[in-house]
Amino acid sequence: MLLSKGQKADVTKGRELAAISLRFGWSTSQASMSIDAAAFLLSDRSRCERDEDFIFYGNPAAGNGAVSHAAMDAADKESITLSLARITAQTAKIAFTVTIHEGERQGHFMQEVSGLYVRLVDESTGEELLRFDYGAEYTRETAVVVGELYRNNGEWKFNAIGSGFYGGLAALCTNFGLEIEPAVSEAAAAAEEAVMKPIDLRKKQVQIILEKKKLVHVVARVGIVLDITGSMQALYKNGTVQEVVERILAVACKFDDNAALDVWVYDTHFSRLPSVTESDFGDYVQKQILDNTAIHKFGRNNEPPVMEDVIRKYTVEEDDGTPVFIIFINDGGVVKPTRKVINAASVQPIFWQFVGIGQSDFEVLKQLDTMEGRVVDNASFFHLDDIAAISDEMLYEQLLNEFPSWLAAAREKRIIRSR
Repeated sequence: MLLSKGQKADVTKGRELAAISLRFGWSTSQASMSIDAAAFLLSDRSRCERDEDFIFYGNPAAGNGAVSHAAMDAADKESITLSLARITAQTAKIAFTVTIHEGERQGHFMQEVSGLYVRLVDESTGEELLRFDYGAEYTRETAVVVGELYRNNGEWKFNAIGSGFYGGLAALCTNFGLEIEPAVSEAAAAAEEAVMKPIDLRKKQVQIILEKKKLVHVVARVGIVLDITGSMQALYKNGTVQEVVERILAVACKFDDNAALDVWVYDTHFSRLPSVTESDFGDYVQKQILDNTAIHKFGRNNEPPVMEDVIRKYTVEEDDGTPVFIIFINDGGVVKPTRKVINAASVQPIFWQFVGIGQSDFEVLKQLDTMEGRVVDNASFFHLDDIAAISDEMLYEQLLNEFPSWLAAAREKRIIRSR
């Protein structure tokens, strides 16, 4: 099976597989360029909990023999082999990556690499089960999350991701929760950052991602829905939520003609708040949320009412056919009727990007991948253990990972107009 970016496929379902091998290939025009494949064994928090769960040339095998890395001398450059029965229950998924060794320092980037592919092979028979060719759109990235193998209803599935990252292996390690020594910034970058406001730096990061994903000319309304249940109280008071608003505002500035971010908060009740812009974001959370006595705060979860208000705003009150990108921040406990709202909203010009933060239960959101009966896949979910710890670059890459696929599908079904 030849996979396309964003496609998910069964691996073990209907097959008797003892071991599989992911085999990576590429071509470079420069002999000095070194590329390495790696695997991160992740918990259900999407974190690599131990250094030894990072499998690469410097740590080529997991302690129990479940995963091993090897160099190859054919068209396949490197392989990562998995003995499925030995993978512990603590491993919820495995992310596979390729990186350019010291790419930034040596001035090597993914745009110089061609023929990038990964193929998934039955280790016992040599049969190729899946293949994913990727990389045509990369520019100055130095690392790629190629895909991930993840558990689904007792089976293993593969998700073809193909997302490029800046910062090389160090950035990937940070993203997956491993501690590394901070790299020394280049003098030019440091000088640039010294004179740019944080919001300008973030808009620059968003622009890079938009260019890579061919979204530069897309116009969209952007909204954020913020969980304000009791478990979120500390994140409001320590400034994390304010920082989230500022980071998402940069996305709105690049997508929305009005450069405004629409805002909702919810617990058992919800409030639709004034939009936030570059001129008033500085103390938005304190003024508009924490000091606002009209807002119901720190109760329990109830997502459907706020979602229905989002739908009402963009499809009844302000129905102009513009696609809508909603970023939904939640720290767990989503009620099951949320799925019914998402299903019914699949005919609307709204894409729901759910972001789980913290270490709570995300059972409902994790099931978005397997929801059936929708006209288009209109929702995505990823989990961040600590949203304050992830870089802007990584955050924007994940936020905008599946939005392009939804745009294409929504245009095909005439849910949104082609532009």
